[in-house]
Amino acid sequence: MLLEVRNLVVRHDISEVLHDISFGVDEGEIVTILGANGAGKTTLMHTISGIHQPVRGQIVFLGKVMNGLPVRKIVQEGISQVPEGRRIFSYLTVLENLLMGAYLRDDPNGVQEDLAWVFNLFPILQQRQRQRGGSLSGGEQQMLAVGRGLMSRPKLLLMDEPTVGLSPLLCKEVAKLIVQINGTGLTILLVEQNVRLALKIARRGYVMELGRFVVQGEAGALVNDEKVRHAYLGG
Repeated sequence: MLLEVRNLVVRHDISEVLHDISFGVDEGEIVTILGANGAGKTTLMHTISGIHQPVRGQIVFLGKVMNGLPVRKIVQEGISQVPEGRRIFSYLTVLENLLMGAYLRDDPNGVQEDLAWVFNLFPILQQRQRQRGGSLSGGEQQMLAVGRGLMSRPKLLLMDEPTVGLSPLLCKEVAKLIVQINGTGLTILLVEQNVRLALKIARRGYVMELGRFVVQGEAGALVNDEKVRHAYLGG
């Protein structure tokens, strides 16, 4: 198993936000974490990527415990995050934003290969590589955020709400992109409020409410689960 989360407990100040969370992600999968705002999804992603530290439990990646490692080390181990809200560097150019994703790497030839790959995925970024990131449209900024995440050459890509704020047409394009990236062998852990879209492209899913998983299973089974349908799919 690529990623194992074991009995994870996370607190913010004195409040417990994640309660005994356990799950796993196999190599090559798309696994989705679903739930409403405030469920704890982003806290889970931030804990996996080292931004938050758990008070109990373990995060194991490729057999190695990640707890306590700094964010930069976790990135070097092969976990990269595309954050909610994109969080690009508005005053840097598109090219500079992408190269920031590779700042820990010491293989310049490999960086150039991955830059070419990202430009192949997103031709518009190549066309606008000298523009400031803040001048791009919302959809283009999402492409830039994904491209920046890919530039670290991760083994596991964490994607936090990649369709938030996008039009339905752009949401479909992002979904196609996720499938395309996964088709290269990259494992993806996807947090998404668009439940229908997420279950269409994921293999497995977990539904989170108030810091706990309340439903889990194969994506096809979750689409037909009564609780999921009534809570997230409109009956």
